[in-house]
Amino acid sequence: MEVINTSGRRKTSVARIYMTAGQGNITINGRDIKNYFPSEVLQTIVNQPFKTLDLIGKYDIKANLKGGGVSGQAEALRLAISKALVVENAETKPALRKEGFITRDPRMVERKKFGKRKARRSFQFSKR
Repeated sequence: MEVINTSGRRKTSVARIYMTAGQGNITINGRDIKNYFPSEVLQTIVNQPFKTLDLIGKYDIKANLKGGGVSGQAEALRLAISKALVVENAETKPALRKEGFITRDPRMVERKKFGKRKARRSFQFSKR
């Protein structure tokens, strides 16, 4: 198996991965997944595609993550891994699509408008 290169995005996070056959090592920005995502929940989010297809420990992942927060980065990595698994074996696509791992979540932060405190929140009005 050659190296499979895919990317995933979520909010402002971008994950670029290189997947090869291996022992299940996941390296993110040169660090182990347990150091990069100390939360067990975020590690579970990243490993969901492997768990769905019973492929835990079959592939090594080298990932570059950039932008956003930790949960957005974890979900971007999940999308990139799912896309790489589909490139490896197209028959896995229906199972991953059913779980919602193939679809990119399009929700982004709404921009702040002028004359407003935030995107929609107005300044406090007081009639003194």
